[in-house]
Amino acid sequence: MTGLAQLERQALSSTLTRVGPDAPTLCEGWRSRDLAAHIVLRERRPDAVAGVFLPQLAGHSQRVQDGYAEGSWAGLVDMVRQGPPGWSPSRVPAVDDAVNLMEFFVHHEDVLRAAPGWSPDQARDIGPDLQEALWSRLRQMGQLMFRRSPVGIVLVTPEHGRRAVKGPTKLGTVVLRGEPAELILFGTGRRDVAQVEIDGEPDAVEALRESSFGL
Repeated sequence: MTGLAQLERQALSSTLTRVGPDAPTLCEGWRSRDLAAHIVLRERRPDAVAGVFLPQLAGHSQRVQDGYAEGSWAGLVDMVRQGPPGWSPSRVPAVDDAVNLMEFFVHHEDVLRAAPGWSPDQARDIGPDLQEALWSRLRQMGQLMFRRSPVGIVLVTPEHGRRAVKGPTKLGTVVLRGEPAELILFGTGRRDVAQVEIDGEPDAVEALRESSFGL
């Protein structure tokens, strides 16, 4: 059975092939080759993954990532498409979905929405199965995703209900309304392209807009 993460992996790989190695992304300082190299490092070099989170190991991670980025573009995309080695637990579809679905979705949108002239009417159609799975990730990770928000956060979606992911603060609480996919983009720092409505007291909304957070 093919999981949703695998489907998103294949879609991302096709987009990378189409845009080429030097396309812009929403990740500051990264072209498409850097984004692809990051994915490959994450899946194939456990010795270097720690540097993504630990500053003292960041140099090693960067060198490994740069090595992938400087290689053959076709070969790099093929590694993204093929996925991790056979020993990786994420070869199991359920594990793959749990570990990789949000990663692949967000990075796919990083490439798509960074295209020159992109506008919301060009957004791809995200089906109900993927939206449901992304809402599940929000329920699981919402508190982590919004932990540094200066205000309380309540997420509201058209089809999946609501969930409070950050309790009220002295500045108040805001409600973020949108599809799960858009709320994830907002919560991971892609606010400029996330199609999310923000409701709340003016001071709380302003505090959220002026803050900087995201996974």
